[in-house]
Amino acid sequence: MGDVVQALGKSRIRKGDTVVVIAGRERGKSGKVLSVDLGAGKVTVEKLNIIKRHTKPNQKAKQGGILEREAPLAISNVMFLCPVTQKPTRMGIRTLADGRRVRFSKKSNETIE
Repeated sequence: MGDVVQALGKSRIRKGDTVVVIAGRERGKSGKVLSVDLGAGKVTVEKLNIIKRHTKPNQKAKQGGILEREAPLAISNVMFLCPVTQKPTRMGIRTLADGRRVRFSKKSNETIE
């Protein structure tokens, strides 16, 4: 049997970035990225894709009931929101003179910190 290597996904979207949803039920809405799961290819965005979770009382949640929380979205369904143009944009990687690699917006050509 040959070795099966599961390739981890690559993404330029990071936790804390502001993204806009480009496909699906939440299309057109934007929010801040709370978490990124590259293995599953998912991102969780603040106040988007809200689901209702029915939970029983336990040690963690003293009171049960219907809790609302964010569900992950496919990373392919979100795009980075350029801080300059306020439009969805792709990102590139650029190496600075001091050797640092930084992300930049392809629309405005501005460096993203």
